[in-house]
Amino acid sequence: METTKKTEKKFDAVKMMREIRDKVSSETQNMSFEELEKYLKKEIAESKLKPIGQ
Repeated sequence: METTKKTEKKFDAVKMMREIRDKVSSETQNMSFEELEKYLKKEIAESKLKPIGQ
């Protein structure tokens, strides 16, 4: 039986996604809906990303 060599990842998308999710969760955990909406609008404006469907 042939064994496969495990290569080291240069970029781990799952790890990055978890780090981003944890950061956002900790920043927004006690926010009201209005505060969360303001936070998201600010983050989108600063990132210059265009939300899907707009």
